[in-house]
Order: sequence, then structure tokens, then C-alpha cells
Amino acid sequence: MGGFSATEIAVFYALFSSVAEEMGVVLRRSAFSPNIKERQDFSCALFDSAGHLLAQAAHIPVHLGALPDTVAEVLREFDLRPGDVVITNDPYRGGTHLPDLTLIKPLFVKDQLAFLLAVRAHHADVGGRYPGSMGLARHIQEEGVLVPPTLLVEAGRFRRDFWEDFLSRVRGREEREGDLRAQLAALERGEKRLLELVARYGLEELQKRGEELQAYSESYMRETLREIPDGRYYFEDYLDDDGLNPEPVPIRLHLTKEEDRVVLDFRDSSPQLETGLNAPRSVTRAAVFYVFLALAGGLIPPNQGGLRPLRILTRPGTVVDARYPAPVAGGNVETSQRIVDVILGALAQAIPEKIPAASCGSMNNVAFGGEGFAYYETIGGGMGGRPGSPGLSGVHTHMTNTLNTPIEALEIALPVMVERYGLRPRSGGSGKWPGGDGLVRRFRFLAPVTVSLLTERRRLQPYGLFGGQPGKRGLNLLLDTKGRRRVLPGKGVFELKAGEALEIRTPGGGGYGRRE
Repeated sequence: MGGFSATEIAVFYALFSSVAEEMGVVLRRSAFSPNIKERQDFSCALFDSAGHLLAQAAHIPVHLGALPDTVAEVLREFDLRPGDVVITNDPYRGGTHLPDLTLIKPLFVKDQLAFLLAVRAHHADVGGRYPGSMGLARHIQEEGVLVPPTLLVEAGRFRRDFWEDFLSRVRGREEREGDLRAQLAALERGEKRLLELVARYGLEELQKRGEELQAYSESYMRETLREIPDGRYYFEDYLDDDGLNPEPVPIRLHLTKEEDRVVLDFRDSSPQLETGLNAPRSVTRAAVFYVFLALAGGLIPPNQGGLRPLRILTRPGTVVDARYPAPVAGGNVETSQRIVDVILGALAQAIPEKIPAASCGSMNNVAFGGEGFAYYETIGGGMGGRPGSPGLSGVHTHMTNTLNTPIEALEIALPVMVERYGLRPRSGGSGKWPGGDGLVRRFRFLAPVTVSLLTERRRLQPYGLFGGQPGKRGLNLLLDTKGRRRVLPGKGVFELKAGEALEIRTPGGGGYGRRE
């Protein structure tokens, strides 16, 4: 590749990505909330001066694939100066959903814009109608405070007016403030490490290496695509419902492969919904990028170059390309998963030897809050069986890459007991290579709470492939103080009394191949 060897490319990719990784370490160690400190629901990335993704840490796929759109919007909106920091969570301008607050900082070398640093973190609450900001809303304003790209720090001057206004509109002010300051600290560490690289190699050399990295990723992605037989492939899958109406919500994909290019056409998908299962286009883009990076076997440096051979077609105002004022909280976490299922279903027709059956298909989102506290988490499920191997059990799959919140951390921080947490036996689909099992997690609340659920695959099972059986559907249960059980819908907002419990049983993965 150009004047650089493959070894040099690998070394400089490691240098760039280590900046993002160290930013993540600082954020995790500095954060206040369990969602960021324990579950590591955040992502860090580095961009070149043109706003092209240069390197990222191994964080959250749905964050990282969408961040290039956010950075592009910021560059269009601002003539950035040294000392600026931009904050935004606007889902219609490259964001994902409102709890994901993104901070972007430019790095200048001798008055020249050299790089941009970005950190996106899911905050446990950003205001709105329901604690946790993940309720079943019908308007974006019900989901929380929408922050268009805004200068949080302007030429080194901290904008206290914005800071105080934002914090006055969210729950858990101290925790929100601590997490935001942790994001600022992560940016400072990234700036320090980048300046050390500039001092060591020179800006011109680093920029050349960045361009070469992107060219290498583009070339590798094109080689990966050449292995897919040319043709047109179609697949559709469905969200269970929108939380108000029982009808399934279709996501349809026409995938065209020609030589070293792929066109993914989602324009026949459902019109955008009244509730928050709508995905911004940036989330759809993130899902596409994730699938093809995974198809490359994890050997391709994930940067802007890998996106260039992929063309994505969406229709504004659909469930995969939402427009204001559509709510989007669940699009980021649930619809993104179904988009992945649809892409994999289409590719399974072309390269069956490389594609797994459907995984859990839901992040199993639980948010709850009460007087003075708010909390959010996702819960893992079963991985789909894959050629040569059964699916893993009790893991996060596809668009989420978070960790488990330890029971001890949860119970120390909040008025809740976790009474049960373990695998859900026999929930994976049978097959030659069976799907993995889901999980069971039961929360017993010690104070009155408002609980928001955004969960999928409660009606429609994760599909099996080539004779493998589908995974078992998920189930949400309310257990009252007398032990009586009531089945809860997949999506909704519920008031629970002190002493009542919520039990989440997550879906298993689909099986692959006919059982012999």
C-alpha cells in the first residue's frame, strides 16, 4: 500500500487506536454511574481533520458506526477553534438516541486543525417524561433534553450557562455532572496522547499514515466483498410491534452485490412509527458497518475506508430513517438489532457457510427510577448457532458490546435486590449447531419505582437457518408482593410498589442446520 508496509500500517493503527482505548480507560475510571463505570456503555474514537473516522476503541458498535455522521454535522455547523468542545445528542444530526451524549474536541497543531476526538456515553437519565429516558414516548421531547450541536467549551471558556440549564432538566444531577466531567477528562487524555504522537512523528507523517490506513481498509473491504457471489438478495424481518398496536413492523432489504461493491436498499421498510422504535439513518449505517466489519473477520482496521464500498439507500420518514419529531429511544437499541438480522438473512442466501442464525435480537432494555435515582441497563441473551459452532449463552450480541452490571454494584447504588440471575435453560433453538440460551434476571424493588421496558422478540422468535429451530421468545413478568405473576408486554411504562419484582427472561438464539 503506497510507500508503507503492512507492518507499518499495523503499527500506526495500533498507535491511533491506543489513543481511543486510553480515553475509554479514563472515562470508565472517572465516571459516576454504574452504566458507564460498570457496563462500559460508551465509545471513543479519533477522526482526521476532514472528519473521517481514523481509529476507534473496541467499544459499542451502534455508537461507533454512527459517530462519523455526528462529526460531519459538527464540521458543517462550526468553524472550530482551539479550546472548543462541542456537545450534542441530536438523533437527526448523526446521533443515536438522546441518552447518548457526545462530546467532540478538535486538536490543532500550529493553528491547523489536525484531528478530532470524540467520546459518546449513555447517560442513565437525560430528562423527559420517564426516569431513565427510555420510556415508550410518542414525541422526541418526551424522551428527554434534545441538545443540538452546541459549544460546551468555547475557545477554552467553559459555558456555565449551558451546563446549569442542562443539569437542571435531568434527574440525578450529581451523577450526570460526574459522567460529563469524565467525558471531558477522556478528551483531555486523548489530546495529550495525540500531541505526543505529533511530537514524535510529525503531523505530516501522521496524516499520511492515516490516509494509508483508510486506503488499506477500503482495499481489504473490497477484497472481502469479492468473495460474495454477485446477485440480488432479499430478506425481511419484523419488530414485534410498536408498543401501541399489535401489528408487526416490517424491515425489508434488497441487497445487490456487484464485483467489489454492495448496495443495501431499505426503502421498502415501514413508515416511521408513533413510538420510539424509529432508527435514525446514522443507526442504520452503524448496523451495516458492523455486519461487514464482522464479515471481514475482525482483520480490517475499522475506519472510514471500510465504509466506502457500501452504499446505503433509505427513505426519509421510515423506521430506518426517522425524521423529527419521531421518538427514537428504541430505534438505537432494538431496531438496530433487527436491521442486523435482516442483513444477515440476506447474506445467508449468498454465503451460507459464513452467516449465523439470528441471535437474541433484543438488548432487553430496562430503565427504572424513583425519588432521587435513575438507572438503565441492557441484558444479554443467546447467540445464534453458526457453521461449526453452537451459539454462546448469556452474552450481548451484535449492536451492543456492554458488560454486565455486578449485582453488588447495583445493590449498593440503588434500592433494589437482584434475586435471580442466571442462564435460561433450553431457550436456544435446536439444530446441528444449536443457539445459545438466554438469561433470567429478577429485580426486587425496595422503593416505589417507574419501570420502562423496551424489549423485542417477545412475539416473534429469533430465526433459525437451514433447518435449525428458532430461539425461544423472551418473557417479561411482574411479581406482586404475594408472589402472583402477571405477564407484561414487551414495551411499556409500569408503576411498581415497594416489594414487587420484575423478572426478565431473554430470548435464546436460533439454531443452525438440521439436527442429525
